Amino acid sequence: MINWKVILGIAKTHMVTKMKSTVTASLGVTFGIGAYITLVSFMTGLNTLLDDLILNQTPHIHLYNEIEPSAKQPISFVDNFEDAFNIVHSIKPKQSQTKIHNALPILSYLRKDETVRGATPQVRTQIFYLSGSIELGGSLTGIDVMEEVRLSNLQDYIVKGTPEALRNYDSGILLGAGVAKKMSLDVGDRVQISTAKGDVFPLKIVGIYQSGIAEVDNVQSFANVKTVQRILGEAENYITDINVKLFDMNLAVPMAKQLSRQFKIKATDIKEANAQFETGTTIRNLITYSVSVTLLIVAGFGIYNILNMLIYEKMKDIAILKATGFSGRDVQLIFMSQAVLIGAIGGVSGLLIGLGLSRVIDNVAFETEALPTITTYPVNYNPWFYIIGITFALISTFVAGYLPSNKARKIDPVRIIRGT
Repeated sequence: MINWKVILGIAKTHMVTKMKSTVTASLGVTFGIGAYITLVSFMTGLNTLLDDLILNQTPHIHLYNEIEPSAKQPISFVDNFEDAFNIVHSIKPKQSQTKIHNALPILSYLRKDETVRGATPQVRTQIFYLSGSIELGGSLTGIDVMEEVRLSNLQDYIVKGTPEALRNYDSGILLGAGVAKKMSLDVGDRVQISTAKGDVFPLKIVGIYQSGIAEVDNVQSFANVKTVQRILGEAENYITDINVKLFDMNLAVPMAKQLSRQFKIKATDIKEANAQFETGTTIRNLITYSVSVTLLIVAGFGIYNILNMLIYEKMKDIAILKATGFSGRDVQLIFMSQAVLIGAIGGVSGLLIGLGLSRVIDNVAFETEALPTITTYPVNYNPWFYIIGITFALISTFVAGYLPSNKARKIDPVRIIRGT
C-alpha cells in the first residue's frame, strides 16, 4: 500500500530544501510553455488573418464562361482531308457569349442545395474611370451587395460608407481605394465611367473599397447587378459569373466537377484558384508548430538534467530512506512526484505568462494601408493551445523524471553508506 501523504511530504521537503534547483527547473518549464503559447497564438493568428484576406474574397466555386480555342478547325469538317496531316496556324478562339446560359435557373438550383450556404450572381465588365482629363482602365462588378456581406464579409473591406448605401442607391458605386486616391475622389463625389462601346454613365460614390491587395484596389469597383446590366444595356438574365459558398469547403472540388459536367460551364474550385497560397500557408504552419514543439522539448531536457543532478546530490538521503524501510518503488515515486509537481507549477505559470504576453501583443497598434480594418496584431486564443501546453508540461516532466528516478530506485544503500 503506497502512503502518498508521506511520499508527497518528502518530495515537498526535497523541493523546499533545494529551492534554487526547484525554481530553476520550474522556470525552464514556465518559459518553455510561455514561449510556446505566445508563439503559436501569434503565428496562427497571423496565418488566419492572411488566409481570411484571400479566402474571404475567393468563392468556394466560381462558375463562368471561358474563352477557349475551337476544338475542331473548319478544315477538320471536310471529309476530303480526313486522312491528311493538317497544319493550322493562328487558331482563333471560338465565338461565345461571356454570359452564363440559363444563369437564373442555375442560381435557383444551387440555392435549393442543402450543402450550399449561398450563391450570388455577378456581372463583370471592363470600364474606364473618367474624371476631368484623367482616364484610368478598370473593372466594374455588379453584385448583390447584402449577399456578399453575408457570404464574403464585404463590409470588412469598405473603409468609407456602408453596404446599405449601395443597396439603396441605384446609381451608386463602391470605388476602389487605389482609383479614389489617384483621382482625388471621396464618398459623395461623382465619377463618370465609360464602357468599351464608348457609352458614358455618371455614378455617385457611396463607399470606398479596399481589399488590401494593391492590384485589385487600383482597378476594382462594385455596383448593384441591375446597375451594371443597365450600363451594358442587357436584360435581367445577363449574368457573367456565379459565386458559390459551401458549408463545407472540402466539398468544393467534387462539386465543381459535377457542376461543370451538369451545366457545360467552367467551374473553378477554391483549391485550384489558390493552390500557391495554400502551399505557403502549409509551410508557415509547419514552421510554427516545429518551432513550438522544439521549445517544449528543450524545456523537457532542462528538467531532466536538473532532476538528474538532484538525485546525485540526494544519494545519502536515498540511502537513508532505503535503510529505514522505503522500497525502491517508494523512492522512485518520491522523485517522480517532484518532477510532476515542477511540471504542474511551471506549466500553469507558463500558461499565465503566455496568456499575458498574448494580451500585450493583441493590444499593440498595427496599422497598414494594406489591411485597413486591422488595428492591432492578430492573436489566436484557441483553448487547445493551452490544453496542449499543460499536457506537454506534465508529460515531459513525467518522462524527464522517470529516467533519473529509475536510477535512484536501483541505488544500493549499503554501498552509499560504506562510501561515507
